[in-house]
Amino acid sequence: MQTDRHSGRSSVRRSRTVLAAGLLAGLLALSGCGGSDSASDSGSGDSKKAFSAGERGAADAADGKRAQGPQEAGGSPAERKKPDALPVGTHVIRTASLSVEVKSVPKAAAAARAVAESAGGLVASEETERVDDTREMSHIVLRVPQNEYGAALRDLAGAGKLLSRTSSAKDVTDQVVDVESRIATQRASVARVRKLMDRAEKLTDVVTLEGELSSRQASLESLLAQQASLKDRTTLATITLDLSEPKTAAEGGDDDPGFPDALGGGWHAFVTMLRWLAMAIGAAAPFLAAVAVLLPLWRRLRNRSAARRAPRAAEPSQAPSAPPAS
Repeated sequence: MQTDRHSGRSSVRRSRTVLAAGLLAGLLALSGCGGSDSASDSGSGDSKKAFSAGERGAADAADGKRAQGPQEAGGSPAERKKPDALPVGTHVIRTASLSVEVKSVPKAAAAARAVAESAGGLVASEETERVDDTREMSHIVLRVPQNEYGAALRDLAGAGKLLSRTSSAKDVTDQVVDVESRIATQRASVARVRKLMDRAEKLTDVVTLEGELSSRQASLESLLAQQASLKDRTTLATITLDLSEPKTAAEGGDDDPGFPDALGGGWHAFVTMLRWLAMAIGAAAPFLAAVAVLLPLWRRLRNRSAARRAPRAAEPSQAPSAPPAS
């Protein structure tokens, strides 16, 4: 009996435990579903908000790029690759010559100096001369960095009326590489000679090695000078600018000629005629001198011959006449 009671109580307890576990599982499932639904709702809402914010940001960025234009939308000038930039390892010597007609040479020269300095270059030389009382001419040599070469040319050519423009580019990459290789070889050679000098014990060997070292050091310095020259010419482009002012109407000769012009033309013709006459007289002077010397001699000889013929002609007339016949 006691055993039956004990077993009945155990079964009741198990049933109660199972029922409590089922109720707890149901509550947990309901709470989990509700939480997931709310979380999904909130996550979807946040995603929608983030997506709409992203759309707005992209639209604002696109509007900003459209407002900034093609130049500003690509980033800062330093970040953008400029058209004048050369591939890595390429060395080019660029030169250009411009002839521009401007209204004022001093102002245009100052603007050209400002263009070179703003580009990070310099003015190598400048010569200005006055053609007459109203016009000036200027010859300027500018050095600008390679990456600012095209922009500087456009600015200088737009300063006035472009009369002529020439440009050239010479690739000296092979020459630069060759000079660098020769420098490395020559430095190694100089180092070897110096090591030999440190080990030399005889005076004759030291003297011989010093002469060899001086010769190789001179060759090395010559190569270093070539390298410096190539670096300077490939780093900075050379632009030669000739500035001139336009001729005035009076200088151009477009006006109709007046009395002063006619008087000047007549005087020029008169002077030209006198010059030709002087040249003709100068050419005939030797002949006139010969005639002046020979003419008196000829007259003297003629007079003598005439005097000799006169007595001969008078002798027959003075002979006695024959007596008349009886």
